[in-house]
Amino acid sequence: MGKLTTRGVQKLVREAKPGLTNDGEGLYLKIGKKGGASWIYRFRRNGKLRDMGLGSYSDVSLAEARDRAGKNRSLVKEGLDPLEAKVEEEQADETTPTFTSCAARYIKSHRRSWRNAKHARQWVSTLKAYARPVIGSMPVDEVTTQDVLKILSPIWTNKTETAKRVQGRIENVLDYAAAHSYRDPVNPARWRGHLDKLLAKPARVKKVTHHPAMPYDDVAAFMAELQGYTSLSSKALQFLIFTATRTSEVLRADWLEIDLDNETWTIPADRMKARREHRVPLSRQAVELLAQLPKVQGNTHVFPGARHGRPLSNMAMLQLMRGMGYGVGGERGDYVPHGFRSSFRDWTGEVTSYPRDVAEMALAHTIENKVEAAYRRGDLFEKRRAMMQEWADYIA
Repeated sequence: MGKLTTRGVQKLVREAKPGLTNDGEGLYLKIGKKGGASWIYRFRRNGKLRDMGLGSYSDVSLAEARDRAGKNRSLVKEGLDPLEAKVEEEQADETTPTFTSCAARYIKSHRRSWRNAKHARQWVSTLKAYARPVIGSMPVDEVTTQDVLKILSPIWTNKTETAKRVQGRIENVLDYAAAHSYRDPVNPARWRGHLDKLLAKPARVKKVTHHPAMPYDDVAAFMAELQGYTSLSSKALQFLIFTATRTSEVLRADWLEIDLDNETWTIPADRMKARREHRVPLSRQAVELLAQLPKVQGNTHVFPGARHGRPLSNMAMLQLMRGMGYGVGGERGDYVPHGFRSSFRDWTGEVTSYPRDVAEMALAHTIENKVEAAYRRGDLFEKRRAMMQEWADYIA
C-alpha cells in the first residue's frame, strides 16, 4: 500500500474499522474499537517494537503527523528513545531536574555538533549503564563526590577507558546544570584538581592498547599479495596504506576532495579527528590507483558501497584482511587496517631521516605542546610529498 492521502485518511475515519494503517517509515493511523482515530509512531528499541502516540486525528493533520514522526525518527537514528525524550521535555519546567533529565537536555543541545550518531548513542548507553542506576533519579543539585566515586570506583581498574569517558560525560552534564543555575558551580565530577587526587591516573592503571601493526618490512609483500585481489575493498586498503590515513577518512573520501592534476587529496575538517582540514600529498602509485577506479553515477564516493549513495562498508577492509588470514586470532598475524599507520610511523623513524614533525604531520596528529603549536603555521606539505612518495616506492 502506498502513502496515505488526506482524502484516504478521511475515508478510513468515516468507515471506523478498528486497526492500523501504515503510512510508511513507522507512521500509522490507528482506528480504535470505539471509532476514535489517532496517529502512532512505531519504532524499534533494543530489539523491541514500541508505539508512541502523536496525537488524535482531530487535532493533528497528516502533514503534522509526518513531521512529528520524522523528528522522532531522527532521535532513534541518534540512539535516543523518543518516549524518554518526551518525558524529559515534559519535565523541562522542573525547578531542579534529575540527573537523567539534565543529561537528556545536554545531549539534545549538543548532538548536532558531534561527528556522528554513534557518538550520541555512546553517550546514552554509558550514562544509562553506569550513571543512571546511582544518580539517575537524583536531583542534579544533590549529586556529590561520593556519588561520582560510587559510579567510577567499581570500573576504574578493569574498564579504565570506559570509566574515564563516563567521568568526562558526568562532568559535562554537571557543568551544563551549573550553567543553567540548577546547581552550584563546584563540580564533584571534575578531574583536574579534584578526582585526580582520589583516583589513580588512567595511564598508570592501564596501558593504552594500540592497533596491531604489521612490521614495516613486511608491508611490501602484503601489498603485492593485496594487488592480486580485484575487489573495491582491496583498492581501498591499498589507498589507505599509501596515504597512511584512517579507515573512516578513506571510506568516506569523495571525488570532490581529490585533485588528480595536483596530486592532492584535501580532507575537510568535519571528517578529521582533530577537526582541522588535512591535505594529503598523493604518491604516483596512489594517483594511478585512483585513475583506475570506476565512477558510479549518483554516488560521489571514491569507494562506493552497494547501497545507493553510500560508501563502502566500514567493515569491508577488516573483513578482507580476515579472509587473508589476519586479524584477532588470525593464523598470519593479528594485524588490522588502522595498524598500517603505525607501520608507516615506524618506517619513518627507523629507515628514513625525515624529522619527527614531518611524520606526525603526515598522520594528522595534534601537536600537544601549545607553545609549539602556536608557532607552527604551515603543514610541511612539500616535505611530506617527498616522504609519501618514498613510502610508496618502499612498499610497492
